[in-house]
Amino acid sequence: MDRIRAPAVFSQRKKLKGMHSPNISCSYEIKFNKFVIFIMQRKMGKTRRTFLMELARRKGFRVESELSDSVTHIVAENSSYLEVLDWLRGQAVGDSSRFELLDISWFTACMEAGRPVDSEMKYRLMEQDPSPPLNTPEPEVPSFIASKVSQYSCQRKTTLNNYNKKFTDAFEIMAENYEFKENEIFCLEFLRAASVLKFLPFPVTRMKDIQGLPCMGDRVRDVIEEIIEEGESSRAKEVLNDEKYKSFKQFTSVFGVGVKTSEKWYRMGLRTLEEVKADKTLKLSKMQKAGFLHYEDLISCVSKAEADAVSLIIKNTVCTFLPDALVTITGGFRRGKKTGHDIDFLITNPGPREDDELLHKGLLLYCDIIESTFVKEQLPSRKVDAMDNFQKCFAILKLYQPRVNNNSYSASKNFDMAEVKDWKAIRVDLVITPFEQYAYALLGWTGSRQFGRDLRRYATHEKKMILDNHALYDRRERIFLKAGSEEEIFTHLGLDYVEPWERNA
Repeated sequence: MDRIRAPAVFSQRKKLKGMHSPNISCSYEIKFNKFVIFIMQRKMGKTRRTFLMELARRKGFRVESELSDSVTHIVAENSSYLEVLDWLRGQAVGDSSRFELLDISWFTACMEAGRPVDSEMKYRLMEQDPSPPLNTPEPEVPSFIASKVSQYSCQRKTTLNNYNKKFTDAFEIMAENYEFKENEIFCLEFLRAASVLKFLPFPVTRMKDIQGLPCMGDRVRDVIEEIIEEGESSRAKEVLNDEKYKSFKQFTSVFGVGVKTSEKWYRMGLRTLEEVKADKTLKLSKMQKAGFLHYEDLISCVSKAEADAVSLIIKNTVCTFLPDALVTITGGFRRGKKTGHDIDFLITNPGPREDDELLHKGLLLYCDIIESTFVKEQLPSRKVDAMDNFQKCFAILKLYQPRVNNNSYSASKNFDMAEVKDWKAIRVDLVITPFEQYAYALLGWTGSRQFGRDLRRYATHEKKMILDNHALYDRRERIFLKAGSEEEIFTHLGLDYVEPWERNA
């Protein structure tokens, strides 16, 4: 089972690094026994390091693949004394004074001479680097103290300016893979780490940059270290090439298909969408059928202009039936994103609840809905992390707009102009909430997912409260706390207000 196999990948790089390679130096004559060299891979890369190690061994030097007590000289490239010292601390080396810490230029001089050269001052990595030339700007220092960064994303203001995308992209691939395997613990570990790195106001370039930050476990650190050294994560690449991951990625891209359905199809031996469509024994739901029918439209990004156009349609329709109703676009577009995969709307009406049924019927009748599912009210959930039990309508809406012929027609040069679509299928989620619960629903449906998750976790663990998209319950006072705005909810929780565009953790 996936849950049993998952821990086997724990700290895989550390295990590989801890395994000693075969003693390749045995095939070469060692001429200089007093010199035992270790070449750091940091900022060099595996291929170049292997080449230099072999070159030195052919010249008669003793070179160790792993850092050991016998090493006398450590060679580094493009690394300062402090960076090497920081790396040694990470290897649990207490006393670094027993090593000669040398720049790669010393190694190059040795190779040219065919023998060890004196480790003169010009080759040594010094504790204090020479003074920089005049007019050289001082290096930027992070304007915050890592130890003061909160583990909760609701206490961090995170915009869309992500300086560490190469790390967070890898983390999100790892998290998605664990989500497909239904391993929630490992999934959350990578999502929380991604959230922290998105918050940083500078790019991570060395392991010292993440020292003291929360949510940086061994699995996460392994991935960061490899990306710093190699420029990419081998584990993330393995996931992208994994058959099961690729199948689940395809299956879940279809509107109406989740992890459970993907697992069922995979166990049936299906691997691609073409195989799913060709299997006549499958009974697809009406939303899944619509998802396949309008697949190309639904997997394409929704632009901000398209979201605004749909918003105008929804608002005009709602106002026709309920003039006092409030319609708010939520999700990523409210957080300032320029594109998305669907559009979420929150609708509330100060009038009687009987109007909600009328509102749903009006939306379905006048908004040119291709397909929809109406989710009626459910009984309240006892789960703290439950999102909500509001009336919801997950729909595919037809948005008319001038369009260039799509891929399905481009193969033919003589296509019929009448067949060119002048509309696009767009996924729209409509949520109707009671007026008194509107603020809580707005906070929950704005996201991001990690921000909302941490907000609920903070309320539970730090404030002894229960927060969901309906209300905030104080367990100590045994009362529900009313709120007419998001700001009031933050005040109840004792938090500084975080604007929607600062919740992109």
